[in-house]
Amino acid sequence: MKKEDFLKRTRAFGLHVIHLVETLPRTQTAQILGRQLLRAGTSVGANYRAAVRAKSRADFISKMGTVEEECDEAIYWMEMLVDAGSIKCAAVTGLADEGDQILSIVVASIKTARRGK
Repeated sequence: MKKEDFLKRTRAFGLHVIHLVETLPRTQTAQILGRQLLRAGTSVGANYRAAVRAKSRADFISKMGTVEEECDEAIYWMEMLVDAGSIKCAAVTGLADEGDQILSIVVASIKTARRGK
């Protein structure tokens, strides 16, 4: 996948997270978990953008590690919202799947970069 395409994909992921959070109920639990999801989900694209501009392979690997952590965390907060009963599983299935796919691509990119290719 080209970096321009992945930049768009991670940005779209963040926008979908924003839209999801806007639909959450106004309960204290949903709002707190939603803020966590919003922070993690929108940082995926921002941190990938920083990784694209890395100054070295080591810097790229480090920044991609942050993308990995934030993407995994976003998936976690979606799971928590479902488990807490704040949102139906069907409402996050597609977004969580996209998060899993992004996460897989990021992990593969980190492995490739570590091999020096």
